[in-house]
Amino acid sequence: MGLKTIPFREIENKAKNMYEAVAAMSGQARVELQERIVSRTILEHQEEELDVFDDYEEKKPEEYEEMEKVTTIAVDKFLDGDVKWKKIQLER
Repeated sequence: MGLKTIPFREIENKAKNMYEAVAAMSGQARVELQERIVSRTILEHQEEELDVFDDYEEKKPEEYEEMEKVTTIAVDKFLDGDVKWKKIQLER
């Protein structure tokens, strides 16, 4: 996975200010990470039930699967317009 530039002008067009855009993207990254953790946990639980005396087999480096970073996914979704957020007004 190579590096790519982030078009700041496109980000500014999607949100009123850069802080708002970064907050929306970081929230989406948290959601992506949580979904990844939950799906992996469910998959591991479905694959095999461990008993008290069973050994847990460590994954080998050859079995490592490289996945796209959650921040990259969040930025791409933000630029595509797939991220929805609400601006909360604080009362003073």
